[in-house]
Amino acid sequence: MSDSAKNDITVVHLMRHGEVENPEGVLYGRLPDYHLSELGRQMADRVAEHLASRDITHVVASPLERAQETATPIAKVHGLDLNSDGRLIEAANVFQGKTFGVGDGALKNPQNWKHVVNPFKPSWGEPYVEQAVRMMSALDAARDAARGHEAVCVSHQLPIWTVRSFVEKRRLWHDPRKRQCTLASLTTFTYQGDRIVSVGYTEPARDLVPAHLLAGAKPAKGAQGGKAFGA
Repeated sequence: MSDSAKNDITVVHLMRHGEVENPEGVLYGRLPDYHLSELGRQMADRVAEHLASRDITHVVASPLERAQETATPIAKVHGLDLNSDGRLIEAANVFQGKTFGVGDGALKNPQNWKHVVNPFKPSWGEPYVEQAVRMMSALDAARDAARGHEAVCVSHQLPIWTVRSFVEKRRLWHDPRKRQCTLASLTTFTYQGDRIVSVGYTEPARDLVPAHLLAGAKPAKGAQGGKAFGA
């Protein structure tokens, strides 16, 4: 490897959006008109402050409102245009638009059984492999746009965790309660040339995240499904 290739370091921060206003507890998925809550906006501002001194030259987000709103203060701090990339969008899910939380009886409905027969694919939504492929493509595009500098990509919990699992060579199917991808967290991929050489994880807005929504936390007793499924 040449000296220039060894020095060709690019950092891509893959960020999960902030908290969403969702009082009805809907699994909102790819539905439009789900915006950040006031707390979510505080989370976005906190991460913008955290990244203010970084060498960020490219900011891009999922086209969904909550991701665009999360990315906006980051782009503003660095004087950059905010780009949109459909490959960063939330995973498709057949339960989109429904309240589908713990204890709500959804799994007792025979009409839903056909959607939960294969958790390894999964049968209720976009296959994990397809998520990994599109997310890797989005990461590589951000790397190319910020070559030698840093980029921020704002996306959603499941696609972020899926692509991280893929890069770290873990199985893609998993227990959703064990995802390390808290609201407004940063999963950071460092490239040397075109190759990912390390993956890091930070939670700049951790103190703003409700305790039951932190990575690995048990769902709060009686919590609304929307809070559990905020992606």
